[in-house]
Amino acid sequence: MARRRDEVPEEEDQEMEEELVSLQFDEPLSWRAGKPIPTGELLRRLEKLSKELVDMDQETVDKESLTHVAKELASPNLLAHREAGVKAFAAACLVDILKLCAPEAPFTPKQLKEIFTLFVKTILPALWDPSNAYNTQHKYVLTSLAEVKSILLINDVTNSEELLLHLFSCFFDGISGSSKATSGEQVAKDVEFHMTDILVTLVEESPSLPPPVLDVIMAQFLRAVPPGGHREKADVNGKQTTLLPKEEPEAYVMAKTVCNSCPEKMARYVGQYFSEVIMDVSGNGGHANGHRDGDDSDDDDGTTGPSESDFKELRKAHQLLRELWRAAPTVLPNVIPQVDAELSADNIQLRLLATETLGDMISGIGAAGPPPSPELDPAAYPPLKLSDETPDHPTTSILTTPISPLSFAQTHPQAFHNFVGRKNDKSPLIRAVWTTAAGYIVSTSAGNIGLSREDELVFVNGLRDKLIDSDEKVRLAAVKAIETFSFRDIVIKLAAVGGMNKEGSVLFTLADRCRDKRPSVRVEAMALLGKLWAVGSGELAAGHELVVSALSGIPSRIFNTFYANDLELNVLLERVEFECLIPLSFPPPPKAKASKSSNGNSQSQPAADSAYDQDRIRAERILLLVKDLDSTARKAFNALQARQPQFSKVLENLVRQCDAFNGGNPEGNADRVKQNLKMTIQYLAKFLPDPIKVEADLHNFANWHDRRCYQLIKFAVSAESDFKTMHRAVKEFVKRVQGSPKPHMLETLLPLLYRSAYIILNKSHLSTYMDCSKSDKDGLGAAAQEITTEISQNNPDLFKSHVGQLCKDLLDGAPTADKTNEAAMVETLKACSSYSKRYPKELPDDRKFIQALMSYALYGEPAKAAKYAVNVMMARKDDRSMVSATDLLQRIMKSWGYDSPHFLTKLAAVSQLELLAAKVTADANDQIIETAVEDILLKVRTEAKDSDAEWVADSELDEEIQIKCWALKLVINRLRGTQDLEEAKELAKPVFKLLRNLLKQSGELCKTQDTPKHHKARLRLLAGQLFLKLCTSKHFEEIFSHADFNQLAFLTQDPSAMVRRLFVEKLQKYLVQNKLRPRFYTMIFLTAFEPDASFKNQIETWIRSRARFFRDAKQNVMESTMGRLISLLAHHPDYGTEVDDLIDHARYILYYVSNVATEDNFGMIFKYAERVKQTRDGINPAESERLYVISDLAQSVLRKWQEKKNWTFQAFAGKVGLPMGLYTALPSHAVAQEIAEKQYLPEGIDEQLDELLKSVDKKKKRRNADERADGQPAQKKVRTAAPKTAVKAKTPKVAKASSKRAAVKSTKTTSRSKKAATSSPVTDSAERRRSGRSKKNSSYIERDSSEDDEDMLEGVAEWDYYDKEGNRVRDDDEDSSELSEPDEEQAPADEEDKAETVEEGQEESELSDIEEDEEEPAPPPSPPKANGRKGRTAASSPVSKTKTLASRPAVKASAPKGKAPATSRAKAKPASKTRATSTRSTRSRRAATQDHDEDGDSE
Repeated sequence: MARRRDEVPEEEDQEMEEELVSLQFDEPLSWRAGKPIPTGELLRRLEKLSKELVDMDQETVDKESLTHVAKELASPNLLAHREAGVKAFAAACLVDILKLCAPEAPFTPKQLKEIFTLFVKTILPALWDPSNAYNTQHKYVLTSLAEVKSILLINDVTNSEELLLHLFSCFFDGISGSSKATSGEQVAKDVEFHMTDILVTLVEESPSLPPPVLDVIMAQFLRAVPPGGHREKADVNGKQTTLLPKEEPEAYVMAKTVCNSCPEKMARYVGQYFSEVIMDVSGNGGHANGHRDGDDSDDDDGTTGPSESDFKELRKAHQLLRELWRAAPTVLPNVIPQVDAELSADNIQLRLLATETLGDMISGIGAAGPPPSPELDPAAYPPLKLSDETPDHPTTSILTTPISPLSFAQTHPQAFHNFVGRKNDKSPLIRAVWTTAAGYIVSTSAGNIGLSREDELVFVNGLRDKLIDSDEKVRLAAVKAIETFSFRDIVIKLAAVGGMNKEGSVLFTLADRCRDKRPSVRVEAMALLGKLWAVGSGELAAGHELVVSALSGIPSRIFNTFYANDLELNVLLERVEFECLIPLSFPPPPKAKASKSSNGNSQSQPAADSAYDQDRIRAERILLLVKDLDSTARKAFNALQARQPQFSKVLENLVRQCDAFNGGNPEGNADRVKQNLKMTIQYLAKFLPDPIKVEADLHNFANWHDRRCYQLIKFAVSAESDFKTMHRAVKEFVKRVQGSPKPHMLETLLPLLYRSAYIILNKSHLSTYMDCSKSDKDGLGAAAQEITTEISQNNPDLFKSHVGQLCKDLLDGAPTADKTNEAAMVETLKACSSYSKRYPKELPDDRKFIQALMSYALYGEPAKAAKYAVNVMMARKDDRSMVSATDLLQRIMKSWGYDSPHFLTKLAAVSQLELLAAKVTADANDQIIETAVEDILLKVRTEAKDSDAEWVADSELDEEIQIKCWALKLVINRLRGTQDLEEAKELAKPVFKLLRNLLKQSGELCKTQDTPKHHKARLRLLAGQLFLKLCTSKHFEEIFSHADFNQLAFLTQDPSAMVRRLFVEKLQKYLVQNKLRPRFYTMIFLTAFEPDASFKNQIETWIRSRARFFRDAKQNVMESTMGRLISLLAHHPDYGTEVDDLIDHARYILYYVSNVATEDNFGMIFKYAERVKQTRDGINPAESERLYVISDLAQSVLRKWQEKKNWTFQAFAGKVGLPMGLYTALPSHAVAQEIAEKQYLPEGIDEQLDELLKSVDKKKKRRNADERADGQPAQKKVRTAAPKTAVKAKTPKVAKASSKRAAVKSTKTTSRSKKAATSSPVTDSAERRRSGRSKKNSSYIERDSSEDDEDMLEGVAEWDYYDKEGNRVRDDDEDSSELSEPDEEQAPADEEDKAETVEEGQEESELSDIEEDEEEPAPPPSPPKANGRKGRTAASSPVSKTKTLASRPAVKASAPKGKAPATSRAKAKPASKTRATSTRSTRSRRAATQDHDEDGDSE
């Protein structure tokens, strides 16, 4: 059996040998020297051989038969033949020989090298020309090398590195197009595939890869770098990417395939590759952690760090890393730890580079840079929808599209964690880079692979924190990082944790940057917010819940920057308003044909159709803006619009002056023309930042003398111009100035044009405003009514073209006894009322219209409708209007009584008739006044309850209190309407008594029944406001006694917060309008104990603003107030001689000093305080000692303030006078000497005063602790006042009782005893004012005048009096001659009447100057508080020996003239009802008369 087994293989071998196929080709392919084979013949032979070899099979071929042919094919005669076809066929035969003889090649090493040299350097490069005649043979060689893998034999060649390098380079360069033939024919895809296969085979199967070859592979990834070198993020503006391909380069794809096909081997090679660069360079940088610690220095760049050339290589390596992560992240596991190590390098540049690189890798950003920021076009229409897909940017490239194949956070968690920690790096450069990276990580969703909720929240919160970083570069980077988000991403991602109105959210913090002290930051932040709101306006109008929550608060935050009272910020606000929120180019003009944007974007321009009304669309955008404003922002918006007509007149005047200047060659009186121009320019310069530049620009504009620009300005600021005309004028003006010799003038001229042009209040928009106010379309009715009201008050000229429609609406909507009018009719009546004052003859006077007005006066609701109807009816002031008034009064008096129908409306009508038609009401006055006083004011019809609220909103007032308010106004209007001054003074006595009783009795007039608490609050508020109104008339102010003045002043400390607020606001309004005498400024300083911190901050801001205005006007109004304040405090109900009482009074004085005193006026203030001790009390001479106590107290506070501020005392050399009536002369010199030498302050007061001023420093330090190192705006915080520890109980003294009666409700007479026993007891006013002392709500801020904000109320008119002949009457106040009225401020020529006096309801132009570098929130209007005073200081220190205080401040001759830094800068939301200012600088007789007329429309 064994033999038979041995025989079987022998038989099989014989069969196989019989089956082997031998090569049949036997023709010679080589020749001897000198006898070559003809080329044609040689080609024929090679082709024949090639065909035979192709058909042979490796399994059946007789390899021995190939030996001879192989030897001939490898001969130099063929390999180096000059004919390409010979080499092509020879190569084709050679690859077949290699295939048939595999795995052993029948060639010597030398022959093998020559063969592969032919392949690599001749055959394969020829593939880049597909049109080559032998392309088939070339492709055959490539295919065979790839499929058989015979390419691996190249590794057996000596010095194969050169061939490998040439092969890789040839493939990459060829596929990229740099070696293609001029024919431009595309290389077939199978060629690319086989080439890639060859490269993968070489990498995968070769034992090693030469470094030069790896360099070539890595270099292919840098093909993503934009032309021109490394990309910089700062240059990413969309322009660079236009040079990038839309698809990945072929060589890039080939290298990516190689890396991804051999991840393990390539990971080893790549790790070695980067080790040579990264470790060598970063090894010099150290390994400190770089976190914020005890060392805050940013200058530790490491002097022993890498050189610039090393960094150049390192930056190139990091560029490559970014692209490798996008293309083949699996080859980087050994490299990431090296980059992670760089994060902790001591060298800042290394950390910076590592942070930037890892950030880009996490977000999938490669060497080409980040994607272009999404376009937020505020002028696009229709605006974007949240459901719209974000359109591709026109310059989008695959290389800039963020791609992260793997989640970096999951594959490299340690490096990811360390990267997150870089947000707290001590270097601001690195924090800025981290912030930019965080923005891209969130906006790209980590390279579109997604982030976990936790990780996304880390980066979102990081962005928020960097928005309040101490370094401006970091804050700016944070703002720009948010710019990389699309509209949808901002709403979905950033607003997920809270929208614009949620404190602590990203958007809320971003809005805080609008007040950043660095211009670059606030410009970027405010412009971004403006664009965001504009782009989201469509969804806001539609009420999309997410968008409303996220963005609706933007306009309020932008417009509230107005209260920072920063001129530069105001210019920015206007530019954002007209370039972002409501761009002048919105909406775009319609196209002729319907067109759709190529990207399907809903922001594409609309097609022209009849429904596309640009004016309507724009007006609705404006209304949406107003609708989204909160109360304070709305006042700021209204103030901006209120000053627009004033600025338009100023700009028109400038144009006239420039025209007269004639480019420097004026005709006529040249000096006068130049002086007028100079004054106008100087006046305008006060309202813009950098007055020197403004003046230079405006002088350049005048010298340029471009008459076309003059005409364009006139078009822009003309009320007659429609919006298109205005917009075209502005566009052409901008173009012309840009093309002028000095285009930088535009920086000054454009803000002036924005401020003066009819942009918001344009006649083209008026019809839409009026329609919306009637129809309440999309909930815009209230906003439309408000804008219409503003127009009627400030710019009634715009109604000229619509007045007919207004009157028609009034006719159609007139009420009857059975039918009420629509609420919108009240605003229409108000508009007509304002218009009729200026153009009384232009309203119809036909019977039908007059009857309609009477209907409103008889049946209109609310009662204000009757007031406005009477105003319109009496506007002409002719006989016919008097007849109408008589008719109206007769109809009212037919049914005149509390219970008569529509009595409230009738009462309002009669009240206005008393003011405007006193002759008509004269006969019925007795009946009218009796009803108003006896039947209304002195009776109570609503039962008082303990549960009654202290204050009720206007909309919830019951009819009785409304009737009482109108009755009180009626009584006052009767007084104001009396023309005879002597008669008016006689009538004033009972009226003053009535108002005085209302104040003394806290609003109570009825002797038999309690009045509800909210009724009393309304009545005493109205009494105070009406007292102020009466005092705006000189003849009433003259009989306003000092006792009445003091009683009225205590209304600033009313128990009701709303009474205090509304009274102070009315007081501020009249003072700003110069309707009240300077003595009324004294009242404002009783707000020192105001519990509402927000309101108090606003008052302090207002005081500083007025103080600065008077300083600039060279008027000593605020300084002279010190004399009146001392008298007021001496007669204060809380006056006492105990230390605690005096410390409270010291707080009032400190409140005054901290807001008014400067180093320059300190001597004058001190002299006023000192002067008081040279007089007696004019009100109550027996209590003159009170004056001396307060005088000594004031001097002591002033001395300590001077020492605290380190001011040099300069004694005031001039005389100061005190008000006559408040003070009288001393009887003798001896008495004066005795008073001067005596010290009236008790023991222990000095230490307590020191403690008081120290408390100011403590508050300052606490606030500084919340601010960053460089003083950037602190994040808004709710400030909680720490309750003060109780001091010793203080028992009231009998001696003080009498002094407090003035503010205490009077003891009732015997008839009062009839009241129910349950009537609520009246709190002692002194105790009431002290009830707030458990809290420290007030803040005495140390402040220099240089830190006060620019005066917002600058240029307000002075009030002059004129006699019957029109001559100016000298104002004889009770002040002595030394305190004569301040001189008027002179205005530029031709501007005497440029500003109209602001009516009631308007807000002051720039009422509040909240400092920009503290972000303390203003709490919402608080419920009524129980007091108007602040907490008491700590208990007095133990009694010490009496100190003799110096009568003068210590003069620090050698002390440096330094100023303590102001650190506690109060930011508060303005009060709920602030008023607009008039920028008027003089007041003409006509304007003064107008004010009297306008008062008829007040209250």
